[in-house]
Amino acid sequence: MAKKWAKFPHAGNAYVYEGAALKKSWPRLHRGDCEPFPKDAATQDAWRAFHAGEFQRAVEAGLAVGGAATNAAVKAQSIYANYIDKAEKSRLALFEEAAAWADERRNVAPGDANAHYLYAYALGRYGQGISVAKALAQGFGGKIKDALTKALKLAPAHADAHAAYGAYQAEVINKVGGLVAGMTYGAKKDSALEHYQQALKLNPDSAISRIEYANGLIMLFDKARLDEATKLYEQAARCEPLDAMERLDVELARSELE
Repeated sequence: MAKKWAKFPHAGNAYVYEGAALKKSWPRLHRGDCEPFPKDAATQDAWRAFHAGEFQRAVEAGLAVGGAATNAAVKAQSIYANYIDKAEKSRLALFEEAAAWADERRNVAPGDANAHYLYAYALGRYGQGISVAKALAQGFGGKIKDALTKALKLAPAHADAHAAYGAYQAEVINKVGGLVAGMTYGAKKDSALEHYQQALKLNPDSAISRIEYANGLIMLFDKARLDEATKLYEQAARCEPLDAMERLDVELARSELE
């Protein structure tokens, strides 16, 4: 990782969780991904960097520690690629690399729910980058579905995995039609909506769950549920971000509304 990454473009020290502050805020910061609080200081530090928006430092620290800290590295690299890196080629390379790290982690620790989710997230974003049609042709659909269902089996309260599973189904239905989606990929409209709703129930303060739900409504119903989708975006724009990632989600909602 020789190249210097762009800086997190918002609030200076708003999301720095020094000392005991990290543990105190952990349940709310990780309500979306159910990541357990790490016992060792080095892993805590990787997550501190992630929450503060020091994504490159989080990646370096997470990879240096390895093990469960890999999740901090994967998440930091994926969020950076998704929101901050504007160059298509390098974004795809970052997603691909992050997916490989997550895949390695989940093979070593099959009981790590978040490793399965983060693999699906990075691979899913990579797939969106190359086009959903291409991603499905390359067999990503099955891999993403498998990883998300594993994550949800291990951690039924994993709100982000529920949102991602809703999004996966909505995208497949949108791309290949309801019949093929159901028969080939097990993707169903009702199931997508249930997972979006479950994500919001589990993590009611989440901007990204609202954004994903809104996007899903547009993919599944086109203009018929545009008003509902717009309301979800408006709510997302009003969410109170507690860390760098949440701030990027809220800013995304605001820019879409404009």
